[in-house]
Amino acid sequence: MNRNDMDRNRTPVRPSRGDGVLLGAATVAMGLSAGAFYTFACAVMPGLARGPDRTYIEVMQHMNEAIENPVFFASFLGAPLLTAAAAWRLRRSGTPCRWALAALFSYAVAFVLTVAVNIPLNERLAEAGDPARIGDPAAVRADFEDAWVAWNAVRALLSTLAVGFLVRALVLFGGRGAAGHTSGPGAQSAYLDPVPGTGSSARR
Repeated sequence: MNRNDMDRNRTPVRPSRGDGVLLGAATVAMGLSAGAFYTFACAVMPGLARGPDRTYIEVMQHMNEAIENPVFFASFLGAPLLTAAAAWRLRRSGTPCRWALAALFSYAVAFVLTVAVNIPLNERLAEAGDPARIGDPAAVRADFEDAWVAWNAVRALLSTLAVGFLVRALVLFGGRGAAGHTSGPGAQSAYLDPVPGTGSSARR
């Protein structure tokens, strides 16, 4: 590889419109996933906390079953996949890629917490069985509630940070696109700055 090839690999490449669409889709998916965690943190779990133990267990069991649907998985799994794809497409764009990678890392931690902590807690709650037949519902609830709520707050924060990182990547992406645009106010006409070898009114 000669020096020109090395310089070409280091030079930031102007992103394409398709890259922007992919980055925007990643941001939307990330926002939906973060919104789900946020809603649980600020409304669903505080609301359930006001109810009796058996009601708490029953409703939480139903929600854990209901949330396993294609709509939720489209954002929960789509967010990291789209973000990774966007980062790959933007790998030679410089700063936008770094922000996309920061978003991917932040959400990856939230994803791992979900798989390692929240899902196992959900499974243990389901294994407790019919709430009406649980001998000590207060103990079952205590084993679940505090840990689930605390770690959900952490993943809500991490996924919200990921949204912010992607928004920053979008802003920088838009700025690069505008900088590379050759038309519009302030753009110099090719007629006034001709390509070497072509004529102009100044040379006639």
